[in-house]
Amino acid sequence: MQPVAHTLRRAFSLLLGLFLFGIGISLMVKAALGIPPWEVLAQGIALRTGIPFGLANNILGLAVLLLWIPLRQKPGIGTIANALLVGPSAQLGLFLLPVPGTLPLQILVFATGMIILAIGTALYIGAQYGPGPRDGLMTGLHARTSRPIWQVRGSIELVVMGFGWSLGGDVGWGTLLFAAGIGPLCGVTLPLLAPHMYRRKS
Repeated sequence: MQPVAHTLRRAFSLLLGLFLFGIGISLMVKAALGIPPWEVLAQGIALRTGIPFGLANNILGLAVLLLWIPLRQKPGIGTIANALLVGPSAQLGLFLLPVPGTLPLQILVFATGMIILAIGTALYIGAQYGPGPRDGLMTGLHARTSRPIWQVRGSIELVVMGFGWSLGGDVGWGTLLFAAGIGPLCGVTLPLLAPHMYRRKS
């Protein structure tokens, strides 16, 4: 029975984590303070090439998967689930959640979205069914460089934001906040919620 219970816990962690990941995205979109760095890059690619934003986002995801090869990362069920479930949960959040009417509320909603996204990231990665393309890049670089999660994630977000901005993507205060804050947040949630995978490093 123990293996079955363990499998159920992992599956629940995967599904809950991906659901929270999507809700976190929807909260940040509702806050209207700026889109996250990867979306800035996708937007910049779309502007430069003329292809639709959604297609640019998908192509970007595939390109990131290619970066897994030298990092020896392998896709799993979680990688597929990420692609299938995050979008619908984000759409549900966009449908149900109200738009904040004042700047303080916008900031609160955006910060809440970041925290929820970081919690969701830790839960679904901690299930060990495989990360999504972008989180796989983070965990792969973390494993190969032995640098703390917060440094790896923060560096990735800042580099991606810079490329996206140079291509014409829109960078807002929320974009800067996300790029600077998501690394430290994941540096807290991953060791806390997935201690079997990560140890806090200074």
